[in-house]
Amino acid sequence: MRNDGYMANSEVFHIQIRDESIRLGQLLKLASLADDGFHAKQLIEDGMVQVNGQIENRRGAQIRNGDTVSVHGETVSVETA
Repeated sequence: MRNDGYMANSEVFHIQIRDESIRLGQLLKLASLADDGFHAKQLIEDGMVQVNGQIENRRGAQIRNGDTVSVHGETVSVETA
């Protein structure tokens, strides 16, 4: 367990996006890290989402190729198609 209370997860899942970037809220839904837009908003507002290891509190933050997004120990790496 890490010192922030979450279990470390060594497995990173890869997800492809069509465009150059995707908004964080949309990515959370696409990657099944959030059930819907409201759930994504709650996760972000509660400080549960990290982008490249830093807490991100903007639902509209642009996620690009090579970025990693983590929620509750699950991590996805974004790749452009």
